Amino acid sequence: MTLLLNSANTLPSDGTQGCLIGRAWVPHAEYSGPSPVLLKNNQVFDISKEFKTVSELLEVDHPVDVLANLEGQYLGTVDELLANTHQNPNPTQAYFLAPIDLQVIKAAGVTFAASMLERVIEEQAAGDASKAQHIRDVVQSVIGDSLKTIQPGSEKALQLKEYLIEQGMWSQYLEVGIGTDAEIFTKAPVLAAVGAGQQIGIHPKSEWNNPEPEVVLVANSQGKILGATLGNDVNLRDFEGRSALLLSKAKDNNASCAIGPFIRLFDETFNLDDVRHCDVELEIKGVDGFTLNGLSSMSQISRDPEDLVNQTLNENHQYPDGFVLFLGTLFAPTKDREKQGAGFTHKIGDVVHIQTPKLGSLYNEVTTSDQAKPWNFGFNALINNLKARNLL
Repeated sequence: MTLLLNSANTLPSDGTQGCLIGRAWVPHAEYSGPSPVLLKNNQVFDISKEFKTVSELLEVDHPVDVLANLEGQYLGTVDELLANTHQNPNPTQAYFLAPIDLQVIKAAGVTFAASMLERVIEEQAAGDASKAQHIRDVVQSVIGDSLKTIQPGSEKALQLKEYLIEQGMWSQYLEVGIGTDAEIFTKAPVLAAVGAGQQIGIHPKSEWNNPEPEVVLVANSQGKILGATLGNDVNLRDFEGRSALLLSKAKDNNASCAIGPFIRLFDETFNLDDVRHCDVELEIKGVDGFTLNGLSSMSQISRDPEDLVNQTLNENHQYPDGFVLFLGTLFAPTKDREKQGAGFTHKIGDVVHIQTPKLGSLYNEVTTSDQAKPWNFGFNALINNLKARNLL
């Protein structure tokens, strides 16, 4: 199925009134390639003559001010590019890509109490979805809703930790959920993210998995938070549930990281407080007629976004090309899809729609990671492409 994207179903609720940037594959007579783009007045402009990469753009002082005086090369209307943004685009016309390039793709895990409990349940069930509901009842009878009011790393959190150890309910997920140190991991390789309209990949051996709708912060090499976008931290619950040491296989597969549709930079129309208070909505529609709706309210996050950024980049770790950071999700689906007590898992052809008003909508269709378009455009390909286009 081809997802039909347009400005009405993809752009933020205020259209291009905010400062929106992204990337597009731009056709040329001799060499086509990826370019940073600026969206302005429902039009798209190639700014690669001024900035070769999005990473380079975000390293300048006050990028919003720089972009206000930048014209760029006209590529077409937003609707024209979106119409060609899908898994089989016309190579003679421009289309949108994931809006990041050289940034390291990081993610924060177990940042919401509800999803934290689901990680504990996965661990207790050893990845077996059929055991999840019984364990869920047992875990909630011991822990209840007490985690929602606890500040990670606080004295109260440490007291709860001691209590849970006594009850035999302590978990490595609770350690990062209410302990001092957040879980920060690398979600995907640089340049490996897929964008809006593309297929997302589920490992073909996974039988229990789900999307994770999240806000993704965008920061430069100094750790300054410059804007945000949306992301799908595709997750294999059975792999991670069998062993936390399988996290890399649970999280990092071909097409398992979706980011987009665009980066909205902070300006007078959008700031970090908008991120702190936004609701991220999720809708899944299956070819079998199944539907699932969910909501991740950022107001319920256990750790402030700035704290998570500070735990990502500091004196112990640097990212000279900047980084993006998935902030985690409140969403952990428990609705049965087929068998009673088996919960939710994806099927081929599911359409996943993630949206929040000020960041727009991210649409992707589910396939398996071995059937998704292979990732074959890495660092060498980018460098050679920029050279061929006389941008280096």
